[in-house]
Amino acid sequence: MAVVRETSRAAHLLDPMRVRLLQRLAEPGSASTLARDLGLPRQRINYHLRELEKAGFVELVEERRKGNCVERLVKATARSYLISPEVLGALGRTHEEQQDRFSANYLMAAAARLLHDVSEHAAKAAASKKRIATLTLEAEIRFASADTRTAFAEDLAAAIARLAAKYHDESAPGGRATRLLIGAYPAAPSRRTKEQP
Repeated sequence: MAVVRETSRAAHLLDPMRVRLLQRLAEPGSASTLARDLGLPRQRINYHLRELEKAGFVELVEERRKGNCVERLVKATARSYLISPEVLGALGRTHEEQQDRFSANYLMAAAARLLHDVSEHAAKAAASKKRIATLTLEAEIRFASADTRTAFAEDLAAAIARLAAKYHDESAPGGRATRLLIGAYPAAPSRRTKEQP
């Protein structure tokens, strides 16, 4: 996955034609094969491919000579792309909301920091052919009421504080700081829920 942080690059992913091309370029393809598959003029496809290549979304895999022409085979540089929330900056977020740990905007700002930090570490790790140490926990909980949700939040905060105090070692030689982010939000209705009468 590639995380896009620049507004100019993000604009390419908002163009439906370029998204279609990237979807088809999980495997190498050329302007002529894509034009044939999509039923569009090769020149139009070629223009979009050049723009995607300039923006770093596709890369040249090989060039083949076909008669008097050279066919360029390109491939998407990632399997999936994610536009980082930082592209929009603080748009739509008030200072108060960013300080309120129970607001959706605070959670989205924290998730944006997570995307930024993890993608930076992942890129460095990939360059040095290493893996980064991560942990992901997911759970879905159905609370009976707002009061039980609040009680759960208090118990969780106390448990995390206890574990952090137990395992945190400020003076450990060679120790490595790790950031823990826990968020909660309403689960999307499952298909099973939708199908129930």
